[in-house]
Amino acid sequence: MKKYAVFTVMFACLLLTSCKASGPSTAIDVTMTDFQFTPNTFTILAGREITVNAVNNGIVEHEFAILDFGADAGDEFDDEDKQNIYWDVKVPAGQSVTLTFTAPSAPGEYSVVCGIQGHLMAGMVGELTVVEGE
Repeated sequence: MKKYAVFTVMFACLLLTSCKASGPSTAIDVTMTDFQFTPNTFTILAGREITVNAVNNGIVEHEFAILDFGADAGDEFDDEDKQNIYWDVKVPAGQSVTLTFTAPSAPGEYSVVCGIQGHLMAGMVGELTVVEGE
């Protein structure tokens, strides 16, 4: 019986430590490959300094571009869409970058795209949810 209690406690501890909070964060950890963001959804706090840890495991350069609230690049990112970038970072193939930016102050859903030609069309998109700071 004692072994069963020890096993139950160990299992509960393992379960609790493996659960990750899914609430808003002040960090974005993203891995870029050819052609996707992993993860592809992010939730951050409005108006806060956000740290972006971007890793490019692909064989070509990728861009993590957050578009302005309400902006939509459609099926293909082009020169007109560049004016709608709220914040972006380009990461060369096989490299990683850590930068910070100030999150938008307006809560809502923001599009995330790779602005490199053809990458949006290939499905390299994501969604950033900005929520009121706590």
